[in-house]
Amino acid sequence: MLNKNVQAFISCEAEYEDAKIVLFGAPFDGTTSFRPGTRFGPQAIRSESFGLETYSPYQRKDLTDISAFDSGDLEFCFGNPERVLNEIEMRTVQILNDGKLPFMIGGEHLVTLGTVRAVAEKYPDLHIIHFDAHTDLRDDYLGETLSHASVIRRCHDIVGDGRIFQFGIRSGDRSEFEWIEQGHVYTQTFNFDGLAEVVKHIGDKPVYLTIDLDVLDPSIFPGTGTPEAGGVTFPQLIEAIFKVCGNVNVVACDVNELSPTYDPSGISTATACKVVRELLLAL
Repeated sequence: MLNKNVQAFISCEAEYEDAKIVLFGAPFDGTTSFRPGTRFGPQAIRSESFGLETYSPYQRKDLTDISAFDSGDLEFCFGNPERVLNEIEMRTVQILNDGKLPFMIGGEHLVTLGTVRAVAEKYPDLHIIHFDAHTDLRDDYLGETLSHASVIRRCHDIVGDGRIFQFGIRSGDRSEFEWIEQGHVYTQTFNFDGLAEVVKHIGDKPVYLTIDLDVLDPSIFPGTGTPEAGGVTFPQLIEAIFKVCGNVNVVACDVNELSPTYDPSGISTATACKVVRELLLAL
């Protein structure tokens, strides 16, 4: 059994035994290749969530009507990505074994690998839906195979061909796009076109949804480590979230890559909070 965090995301204060969804933070940015700072994302999201209403006019639902529990941030020893991933995996296993849905808040995108390891162990036919500006499909980055730039390639090592579906992609190395063209993963560049067909194709199979917030255009969301011009809008992102959660069996998810230091206005953090609220309600 997990203990409550002192400061929870707004309204995520159910008793652990009663909760259907369990949040936890993974404040790690030890492989960030450009601008670090996503380690501060989870706590910023919790703190600023109290600027939100619990009610969503988009969905006509209220956080007070759902059972969610915030277990707080994991504590990491920086400098050892494998150890960090193992700790994330163990927390995810605990949540899954207790019959609850893990909802992780990053941190850099590498943290996704820890949860995917655990979820794929429980659901061998796991599929992954990935919203991001970047392919994250390098086999290694400067010789390091455990990197935020290679996280989806490492997830592919686990689930194999035909089970990863990427949307919003607008950046990657030439070799990554060549690998995509070989048919290993499905990649939709620039937008969410084809998402309806993908969720229909997946059907009732278990899905891990991972959202890198830099899928949003940096004019909307500058507070991230690797901003890429040409992204989607906030309404487009939440519409895509609703389409996924309303049509497939999401068994775990994450939201990552807020780096609040790079947006002193607080707009990026406020946007991240709203994405988390809408995803919680959509689940």
